[in-house]
Amino acid sequence: MTVLPVVSSQEARRHARRLVLKHPGELATVLGLHGLSTACGLTAPRLLGDLVEDVRAGVDSVSTAAVLILAFVLAQSLLLGLAVSSTARLSEKVVAELREEFLDDLLRLPLARVEEAGVGDVLTRSTRDVDALARVARYALPSTLVALTTIATTVGALLLTGWLMVVPVLLLVPVLWPVTRWYLGRAREGYLRERTSYAQTAETLAETVAGARTVEALSRVPQRTARMDRAVEKTYGAQRHTLWLRSVFLPVTDTAIALPTVLTVVLGGLAYDQGWVSLAGVTAATLYTQQLTGQIDILLFWQDKLQVGGASLARLLGVRQEADPEHAAAAPERAAAHRDLRLSGAGFAYTDGQEVLRDIDLTIRQGERVAVVGPSGAGKTTLVRLLTGTDRPSTGTVTVGDVPLADIPRSTLRAEIALVTQDHHIFRGTLRDNLLLAAPEADEKELRAALEAVGAWDWACETGLDASLQGPGAELAPDRAQQLSLARLLLSDPHTLVLDEATSLLSPRSARDVERSLAAVTAGRTVISVAHRLHTAHDADRVLVMDGGRIVEDGSHTELLRKDGAYAALWRSWHGAGV
Repeated sequence: MTVLPVVSSQEARRHARRLVLKHPGELATVLGLHGLSTACGLTAPRLLGDLVEDVRAGVDSVSTAAVLILAFVLAQSLLLGLAVSSTARLSEKVVAELREEFLDDLLRLPLARVEEAGVGDVLTRSTRDVDALARVARYALPSTLVALTTIATTVGALLLTGWLMVVPVLLLVPVLWPVTRWYLGRAREGYLRERTSYAQTAETLAETVAGARTVEALSRVPQRTARMDRAVEKTYGAQRHTLWLRSVFLPVTDTAIALPTVLTVVLGGLAYDQGWVSLAGVTAATLYTQQLTGQIDILLFWQDKLQVGGASLARLLGVRQEADPEHAAAAPERAAAHRDLRLSGAGFAYTDGQEVLRDIDLTIRQGERVAVVGPSGAGKTTLVRLLTGTDRPSTGTVTVGDVPLADIPRSTLRAEIALVTQDHHIFRGTLRDNLLLAAPEADEKELRAALEAVGAWDWACETGLDASLQGPGAELAPDRAQQLSLARLLLSDPHTLVLDEATSLLSPRSARDVERSLAAVTAGRTVISVAHRLHTAHDADRVLVMDGGRIVEDGSHTELLRKDGAYAALWRSWHGAGV
């Protein structure tokens, strides 16, 4: 399976930094609250150290010191609560913007690229990766920010207490630095591999569920089960690898974290005995070290979740590399001047060296009704995929109004050239909701006109426009779903309609009626139909006959019958079959 790309860790960090810096005021508030909270937290140990010194000197009243300590502890709690709340709001805002950007990038992915990557990769990026990033934003980022702020200020407080008291903390560096570097050097690739395995498992599961009836009918259950077992085994192996990384990293860091506090007490006692530091200094330094190592422990613990979040962010941003860029509006405006579709020397190959289309030179004038016919495998569907911009030609060009389709933003292109295939999707919601997807401002009269044009008004009235299309017994039959899909196409009002066997699920008589109705309401528009039944070709202004990836005949129904070539043979065969 060819998955979508992944950006580098540097690019992921740069993008995360840009998102955060988009809100400088909120970021300054967050940093300020964390700084004040940490300052209050550092004041209490100092006061407690002074209190111990005073008690040793024989001072009886400790009420003032106790009240001050209590006041600073309460102030720290209040400020920390505000800081965490502010951090959470900022994090959620950043994640919300990232979700919106990802959805926008996902909707701009070329359809061919989505099909190549498979539903599993897209699904896991849209669910697992987004959820992982949200968890990091809610918990890991606030905790990391608190830890970093506390570590920086506590080291400063230790230096003020006495430079000697910093030594036990510095002894952590030769222990934590190599193991952290070892872990970080392997964690990103490990988590990327893990999340790719999720995509492969989801792809296998989705494919099996979608084709469940076929799997059962062909007695392929053992083979599909074995394939799923292999996918799960890969996921299991990837998870074991990341678990092994954590099982090495976390125990080493947890053991190392306990050492500085012990060393501070020992070293502080020796320094006090030599008169180098006061008892208040030793007490404060011990409390500072304990607080510092606690925050280092938290920081290291969240490194694991940050690596997961970094891998997820890299996967989300990877979609952007494949998404079609949004161009300036000038290209669509130029395309609107005249809307002739033109292929010049166009060829296409799904794999190198195996061309499906070869040297196609074709011009379809605005307003023409064109039927594309030919035997199975002739390249009909591939041709219309090029004409709609779904695929890009391997050689040659495809233009509309002299503007390459590749230069037109996908959102604009879809509004101008609409494709309806025999595959369609009915969204959860009501019949009205599904229609309004194509034209949110459409009124009742416009909805009725679209339904009447595709022969769906009678059953739509019976069902009700506000009837739910979800739940047991509420699903539309395939032929009705196809009519609804065609009605949406009319409501979207494109200048070019491409129908790839769009009426194949209807009965011959219903298909004939729908196509005649469509002909009436699409007058003046370009209509390109892959003909499943040859009466479509009979009604067209022009018929393209394809064979072997080339257009072998081009003309009207009458002209091609006179030629007595490939089209005439197809027509006789179709009529001879009694269709």
